[in-house]
Parts: sequence; C-alpha cells; structure tokens
Amino acid sequence: MANISKPKGLVPVGYLNGSPWNGQARLYYVPVGNATALYVGDPVTRLTASADANGIPSVSIGVAGAAICGVIVGFPVSTAGPSLVGTTIDLTRRSLPVSTAGYVLVADDPNILFEIQEGTGTAGATGTALTAAAIGLNANFVVVAGASTVSDSGTVLDNGTEAVTATLNLKLMSLAQREDNAFGNYAKWIVKINNHQYGGGTGTLGV
Repeated sequence: MANISKPKGLVPVGYLNGSPWNGQARLYYVPVGNATALYVGDPVTRLTASADANGIPSVSIGVAGAAICGVIVGFPVSTAGPSLVGTTIDLTRRSLPVSTAGYVLVADDPNILFEIQEGTGTAGATGTALTAAAIGLNANFVVVAGASTVSDSGTVLDNGTEAVTATLNLKLMSLAQREDNAFGNYAKWIVKINNHQYGGGTGTLGV
C-alpha cells in the first residue's frame, strides 16, 4: 500500500533514551514583526537579544541549514502577561497569523525525537524517495505553511539534501515503524534535531 501524503511538520514522539515524549514544552514569545505565519509542527529558532516585557525569549520560523531551538507544539490559552507561566495548551488553536505578536509552546529539549514526512520544497513534487542508505545521515527541512488557520504545519524533510554535513537541521534515526509506512514517496521518518541551539554545537556528522 502506498504511503499517504499527510504532512504535519515535526511531531514529537519520544526521547533519545527510549522514553515516550511527556508533553513538556517551554513558553516563547513571537514579536509582531514575524514575517511568516506559524503552525503547530513548525521548527523555530531563538532570536538574539529579544524577549517580551516579562523576559520570555523570542523565536521566529526556523531556516534550513541553520540552528533551531525546537518545534511548536501548541499555543497557550492565555494571551498576555505573567499568567502565561504554567499555562495550558489551547487545543483548538493551530496557528499564529503573520505580523501578529503572540506566544507559542515549544518542545525544545535537544534529545526529543520527532516524526516528519519526507518530500521536497517544490509544490506537487515528491523528489527522490530516501532509502535505507539514508539512515544515519543528516538532512534539512523545508518550511511549508499549513493549508489554513486550523491546519498543522506542512513542513517536510527535504529528501534532496541528505549528506554527512554537520550543519544540516535533522539527523535521520529510522523509518517510522508502523503498518501504514514504508520506504517511498511520503514516507514518515524518525529524526532528531541535529543542529540545535541548545545542543552544544552545530551538530554532528552523519554516518
């Protein structure tokens, strides 16, 4: 059975030590000047010397080949002020519009593993599907906006960038193990953020 194309960006599934993801995330601020709408599943990078009035650090959309600090997993119920600390996730909200100040909850532990669909940045194209030989290599993501304000990220693993290069965003750990997934177009992969701002360097070489 062919894989189904249903990108959701980066979805946390566990930790490098084998534990399941526990749902923990950290609060970040998005300044009003953000030029890209943000969705659940989007990678983000921490901005230098930028925070809100309460000292909550700022983030913006992640860039292919550059360090990121984590992945958006939700939006807080509250909208402003110190009450955001310890807030819960608004499960009905999946995005933050362009040029809109707000807050996001980010899974930023460097040891989290994520699931992501492979693809290419060209609309309607699948690229050359990865094979078992790609496991252990690094690759970039391609940021693709969600289809609407209620959809998740369309960001995919760029299957034309796999290499040993240490600065590539993601490390390919394995193919996602389930009955509806196999090598080929739209395959789902388990990855670790390789070039992580909290990971103590620019990433490691692929193997």
